[in-house]
Amino acid sequence: MASKTLIKTKPRVEKNRVLVTGGAGFVGSHLCTYLVERGDHVICVDNFFTGSKENIKHLLDRPNFETLRHDVVERLIIEVDQIYHLACPASPVHYKYNPIKTIKTSFMGTLNMLGLAKRTHARFLLSSTSEVYGDPLQHPQTEDYWGNVNPIGERSCYDEGKRAAECLAFDYVREHNLEVRVVRIFNTYGPRMALDDGRVVSNFLAQALTGQPLTIYGDGQQTRSFQYISDLIEGMVKVMDGPSTGPFNIGNPTEFTMLELAKIVQEVANPQAKIIYKENTADDPTRRKPDISKASSQLGWEPKVPLREGLRRMVKDFSERLNVELPPDSKPVDSLAGVPPALS
Repeated sequence: MASKTLIKTKPRVEKNRVLVTGGAGFVGSHLCTYLVERGDHVICVDNFFTGSKENIKHLLDRPNFETLRHDVVERLIIEVDQIYHLACPASPVHYKYNPIKTIKTSFMGTLNMLGLAKRTHARFLLSSTSEVYGDPLQHPQTEDYWGNVNPIGERSCYDEGKRAAECLAFDYVREHNLEVRVVRIFNTYGPRMALDDGRVVSNFLAQALTGQPLTIYGDGQQTRSFQYISDLIEGMVKVMDGPSTGPFNIGNPTEFTMLELAKIVQEVANPQAKIIYKENTADDPTRRKPDISKASSQLGWEPKVPLREGLRRMVKDFSERLNVELPPDSKPVDSLAGVPPALS
């Protein structure tokens, strides 16, 4: 009798079905890319109010990626294992233009997605923000700081909306024992940022590349801490896959004034660009810097990309989308460099 040949096969590894709300936005599209490359089946949900199909076009032919046009203020019936809830306008230009939509998305959208997580027993990650600290009286900001937020100001639709979303998330932990994770995201930049979203890095780069003056609002001494998109995505995934609810500050603790940032943008994008000053906007925080000791000690996460290097990665992307030639003395690098590898 002929002997049988045994063929050894690798055991099939089940991957998660992952829902990413706001998946066509700046952060969401990078997160979708990360998860698709890791092998998860990713469902991108977006109403395309601020998101763009251009951000996810490179994923459309991938068998483990699908898109769904949907507004999270309406209920969604779908089967998933994890939910990354990012859907909400995050730029002052957008949330000041439609503040009621912004706070409605923060509250009703989060309520609906938490309800979905409860029904499907999915792990849920809330994308919160450093704006929950308002104009902080504590510096740097730790996760146990309660913040200093103007509840009726023109930024409150976003600030208080995210605070309410966090409240809902922790209530679902206490009342329903839901697996929830919360990240508070500090200023983030990188390729695919909207050219006109009103945030300082994209404003400065777009102005420099089109030969306009870099506009500083106020005296330029306000500080922010800027993290590159790949650092944020790695941090978010570590929080989702980690053991603790959080909240976790995810940001780069290296602090820069607005004037320092403008000078670095000049250096990497257009040394000939001028700097001008205008009156500051309402409720603009004077200082913002994360204490990341919790994420570092519990998750082993720290940002890796220095500001100059990250900005150089943005220059090529912005110049192509703005359809402008790079100044001869600018110093760009490949905008795709530093895309995080899939987690092993």
